[in-house]
Amino acid sequence: MATTRPVALVTGASSGIGKETARAFVAAGFEVIGTGRKTSGLTPPAGVTYLDLDVASDDSATAAVAEVIDRFGRIDVLVNNAGIGSAGAVEENSVAQAQSVLNINVLGVMRMTKAVLPHMRAQGGGRVINISSVLGVAPQPFMALYVASKHAIEGYSESLDHEVREHGVRVLIVQPAYTKTSFDTNAMQPDTPLPLYAERRRVFDEVMAEAMKDGDDPAVVAKAIVTAATDKKPKLRYTAGPLASRVTTARRLVPAGTFDKQIRKNNRLPA
Repeated sequence: MATTRPVALVTGASSGIGKETARAFVAAGFEVIGTGRKTSGLTPPAGVTYLDLDVASDDSATAAVAEVIDRFGRIDVLVNNAGIGSAGAVEENSVAQAQSVLNINVLGVMRMTKAVLPHMRAQGGGRVINISSVLGVAPQPFMALYVASKHAIEGYSESLDHEVREHGVRVLIVQPAYTKTSFDTNAMQPDTPLPLYAERRRVFDEVMAEAMKDGDDPAVVAKAIVTAATDKKPKLRYTAGPLASRVTTARRLVPAGTFDKQIRKNNRLPA
């Protein structure tokens, strides 16, 4: 069932940013396929087709892309949005936890990207949009695994973009700040908690809850993603919302010592 409309494949589209992004692509005139690990029983937004996908599985990633190509004839935009948060001090996260976070947040992006690139090159164009974060350029105590994954996505995306640009494919980055989703409540908790960090973790939970409460609507991020997908002259990075813009600008322009002090102040850490 080939389509004359552009086709967008959005991972992690069963809720939050992914679901709003799927809606936004429909409004922009795209054929939209949204994925989740288990979509049976879920009602997709109008105009969206749901598809099961586990980005932590090579076979699942390959099969999902093949099914989209078979059903719709092409993939013009891949949005790598599926991911998982992490909490806890580094000492409290086992290596197994680190492997799990990186397998989803980094290797998941790589699996999906490798699966779509041959098709995009063959059709002479396409865009891969990787959802990073302001934490892809800034630190966040007690979220080191997640921060590491987003720093990795930044470097991977920028490097890959240079490799595939001559084939008509662009790899772009969208950087949200805090967004009103269930991200914090669904984050992976430390599997080896230490009393030493218990109070700092409690404070971190308070800081994070306040930040999420005051965060951007997911539609703000969705708008930035669709802009990245449709810009005639795309930029490598798109910030989503005013806070994201302020943080990324400060990271570039504010002296390192000043930026460091602000991180500690924001997280209620001793000077």
